[in-house]
Amino acid sequence: MSTELKPGIHWVGAVEWALRHFHGNEFSISRGSSYNAYLIKDGNFTVLIDSVKAPHVPDFLRDLEKITPLEKITHFIVNHSEPDHSGAFPSVMAKAPKAKVICSRGGQKVLLRHHLGNWELQPVKTGDEVKLQTRTLKFFEAPMLHWPDSMFTYCPEEKILFPNDAFGQHYASSHRFADEVDMDELWQEAIKYFANILTPFSGQIIRKIQEFSDLKWPVEMICPSHGMIWRKDVTKIIEKYLEWSSGKAEPGVVVVYDTVWGGTQKMVSGITRGLESIGVPFKVFNAGTADFNDVLTEILKYRAILIGCPTLNNSLMPTIMPFLESIKGLRFLNKIGAAFGTYGWSGEGCARIEEFLKAGNVKIVQPPIKTNYAPTEEELVKCEQFGREIGTIVKTE
Repeated sequence: MSTELKPGIHWVGAVEWALRHFHGNEFSISRGSSYNAYLIKDGNFTVLIDSVKAPHVPDFLRDLEKITPLEKITHFIVNHSEPDHSGAFPSVMAKAPKAKVICSRGGQKVLLRHHLGNWELQPVKTGDEVKLQTRTLKFFEAPMLHWPDSMFTYCPEEKILFPNDAFGQHYASSHRFADEVDMDELWQEAIKYFANILTPFSGQIIRKIQEFSDLKWPVEMICPSHGMIWRKDVTKIIEKYLEWSSGKAEPGVVVVYDTVWGGTQKMVSGITRGLESIGVPFKVFNAGTADFNDVLTEILKYRAILIGCPTLNNSLMPTIMPFLESIKGLRFLNKIGAAFGTYGWSGEGCARIEEFLKAGNVKIVQPPIKTNYAPTEEELVKCEQFGREIGTIVKTE
């Protein structure tokens, strides 16, 4: 079902309630998601902005047909070519072969790689515009937010921004607007989306928000391509993006660990007693059972990261590796950290953890603490001291 957001401007996307993983199995989702596309009817002009993932194409076309004959689409704007947003591209073009396809300069190559064909594309750059009957659509290039082809579309007459993957959330609802749903849930999904997808582009986000601000294009509604539409206090999500991009974090600690025979888990108990003794908040996650993407979200929120693991086969347990690889790839800003763990006869685990943390831009602030097989009472006292020392740094830096 479509939803009219303003006279002549319709949400025409799809909601996927049962979705539990995104980007293959990279991103865990607990509240489903949506693929938001938008249709603008303005006199003799009919403009489609983005589309939906391939499995939803039949319903998508059917819903479009209820608003307009597909052959009357005059412009198809592809803000981003990733298949969850361009999945209906070939089907729409088969029905509307005369539609002008508008994409960013970077989008020309990407769109044609995903949808082979002899498509005629009209590339645009920041400041370019398309005049409709009573409205204008302006374009803003946003490369690496989060692909090289990403761009925003802006309607000055309505003060609406269509930013594709920016400012979105994986959140399924029968409603369309953020102010209609549980805001605690929505903000949790917004930061999870940012932490797992946009963190590596934090510097670019700050630059692009400033560049957009310099254009003096006022925004009263933000229509992202996933989740809820922002129409009240829209500056709040922009401010949050600036905050999350800055590396600002709460003075707390995230502890991620796994254990074979309980030795490393006992070390966690000692470390957290040390943190608790000086009033430093912390969250503890077992790498074998925790939701991977929820953990990365907490890492974005907190100042320090402690990773603990037994040495296994001269290296690390397989469960801990995805976290370390993601920390390395996401490159969180202004993080401090340290390693700990047990070992049997070789003990390379902590050094391997430190290698990954350093590669992920995490400042190592304490030498690793290691115990042979299982910690003694004396070693548990040292674990508490380790926790207090980490906590003191968190509170003072």
